[in-house]
Amino acid sequence: MTCFCCTALANTASLASWAHAQLLDKDKKKKESIFDLSKYIDKPIRVKFQGGREASGVLKGFDPLLNLVLDGTIEYMRDPDDQLKLTEDTRQLGLVVCRGTSVVLICPQDGMEAIPNPFIQQQDG
Repeated sequence: MTCFCCTALANTASLASWAHAQLLDKDKKKKESIFDLSKYIDKPIRVKFQGGREASGVLKGFDPLLNLVLDGTIEYMRDPDDQLKLTEDTRQLGLVVCRGTSVVLICPQDGMEAIPNPFIQQQDG
């Protein structure tokens, strides 16, 4: 005869095992990318990273975690006095692998245009 505590413990263990299996299945589904970057293969794109760096290059490959392979990559340098401003200086990087977790923005190079931030309140002088 088994006691109530042993039966409850066995049920808890099987429930935990089931929950763990559900989490593993959920992680497998998460690996699918919500972006279809295949239409940008062999086309120039611009990438912004955490920390403010920006680069552009020809997209050669990607994976579901948004790791990117760029060829002919150019990094756009920032003003050392004001990190929010891009300068005219660039640095040639060549073939680059961009880690997906640091990518903030991906956009096509063609048709990209910088606009003023519409959410900043302008001070009347």
